[in-house]
Amino acid sequence: MKQMNVSSKFSSFFNNPQNYFPSFKSSPFFSTTTQNPTPHILTKCIALLQYCASSKHKLKQIHAFSIRHSVPLNNPDMGKYLIFTSVSLSAPMSYAHNVFKLLHYPNVFTWNTMIRGYAESDNSSPALPFYRKMLVSEVEPDTHTYPFLLKAISKSLNVREGEMIHSVTVRNGFESLIFVRNSLLHIYAACGDAESAHKVFVSMDERDLVAWNSVINGFALNGRPNEALTLFREMSLEGVEPDGFTVVSLLSACAELGALELGRRVHVYLLKVGLTQNMHVNNSLLDFYAKCGSIREAQQVFSEMSERNVVSWTSLIVGLAVNGFGEEALELFREMERQEFVPGEITFVGVLYACSHCGMLDEGFDYFRRMKEDYDIMPRIEHYGCMVDLLSRAGLVKRAYEYIQNMPLQPNAVIWRTLLGACTIHGDLGLGEIARSHLLKLEPKHSGDYVLLSNLYASERRWSDVQTVRRSMIEDGVWKTPGYSLVELGNRVFEFTMGDRSHPRSQDVYALLEKITELLKLEGYVPHTANVLADIEEEEKEQALSYHSEKVAIAFMLLNTAPGTPIRVMKNLRVCADCHMAIKLISKVYNREIVIRDRSRFHHFRGGLCSCKDYW
Repeated sequence: MKQMNVSSKFSSFFNNPQNYFPSFKSSPFFSTTTQNPTPHILTKCIALLQYCASSKHKLKQIHAFSIRHSVPLNNPDMGKYLIFTSVSLSAPMSYAHNVFKLLHYPNVFTWNTMIRGYAESDNSSPALPFYRKMLVSEVEPDTHTYPFLLKAISKSLNVREGEMIHSVTVRNGFESLIFVRNSLLHIYAACGDAESAHKVFVSMDERDLVAWNSVINGFALNGRPNEALTLFREMSLEGVEPDGFTVVSLLSACAELGALELGRRVHVYLLKVGLTQNMHVNNSLLDFYAKCGSIREAQQVFSEMSERNVVSWTSLIVGLAVNGFGEEALELFREMERQEFVPGEITFVGVLYACSHCGMLDEGFDYFRRMKEDYDIMPRIEHYGCMVDLLSRAGLVKRAYEYIQNMPLQPNAVIWRTLLGACTIHGDLGLGEIARSHLLKLEPKHSGDYVLLSNLYASERRWSDVQTVRRSMIEDGVWKTPGYSLVELGNRVFEFTMGDRSHPRSQDVYALLEKITELLKLEGYVPHTANVLADIEEEEKEQALSYHSEKVAIAFMLLNTAPGTPIRVMKNLRVCADCHMAIKLISKVYNREIVIRDRSRFHHFRGGLCSCKDYW
């Protein structure tokens, strides 16, 4: 018999079996009457299916053999193994479901196999209704049911369904089983509920590597990097050896915090245990160095990789772009094309970002065209956002507004916010108010929008409008996101806010800040008081500028690190023009390389210059 394509022939076979076997006008496949095949034939079919499950043999041919020899699929053993084999081979679930419908009394193994099949398929949504149908059929779930079911729910990211099944496992006494708890950990982490994942973890009497990985990854992926690092230290103290999954999560947490030294120690560990041959680990390592502003180390990881994929190339292209090395990012993209790697959607986000942050207007539009024409990639909202950003950063706010109006996609809040930010920088009040009106419809309580509009009014010295915006923030219950800066020192990450005096040696820090201001004025520094958008005296504005969180963080590091040591600061807001100008001079006066990561890019200050070339 000629081998058939499983994915394309299943539905045709079920609907018209006589087309495949004309001599069987009444196929036992659809018969509900058992015709009692010889035990030898039934045993042979089951043996063939068991072999097929491990060797990916010809499932369709065994099915045909069973029909030819009158083995009905409603035989519980035949149906069970046929479903199990099709699920193991990742055959379409429609096939397994059609077989399942023929069984009179499927047992718990068969129900579990179907739930597992849905959990491992592209569409996991039928798993929960199938479980409910299992309960209605009065089949009691066992220890294998819930891990499969929870895996399916974790794909749908429905935390409420996960909580419901969690309560069922407690009621049925299955929650104490380690593989059930590991599944619960995974679903809470995948759904972004790191707190619930941690509660499950703490309640576990026995914790294996899977449990540690799940909870560490849950914190790392959900904006809780400090907790992820704390758990990793506890894991080390308990003598649990990390694996590739652990270090990927750990590197993600280090990247979020900018904890370069800790990440470097993870790198040493990877070299020691031989995990640097794992491409997924190497991609995470490359991404970590790029996100910590150590782009040359990222390039070294890339150059030493024995195997690369599109993710590797894309990570370095994006890394170079956000670190201010746009020309290098585009050259790497050209090399990627020469080596015949096919760029993806995210690759082009990196390319367009590089053009945007380096002021390469014509190149950006050319790459946008090539993305569609050469690679048949339909632009997504992120790509259009890059183009709006490209025009906005170049000061072409009216052209950016026209571009938004002509977009084939509905502009989202990010795009309107990009325009509002550009209007604030370039002083276009009219367009700024238009952008704000759209944002009120899309995200009415986003604190950043109030701040941008307030700053726009303040730049025009319209103080009454500033007060109106600030009053509306209070009335709407919206609070401004406080600015903070993070630095790593001695295995710890220190956080600073504006005017913060809660840290060790704060008195020395502020004394040094005064000295720094004096030294900078000798270099020609004049405080950029236009950045203080408040109706206060000039002297008060100068003092407010000197206490910005990144300046406090830099002074702290100057006091606590050796001369010549690079200083790295992670900041959650955009660096203001005054801080940018002051930090350039600090890098020159103190002969320090200072790397600042703000909310959108890196600034590498060295010798009085910045890698952004004052274009950010």
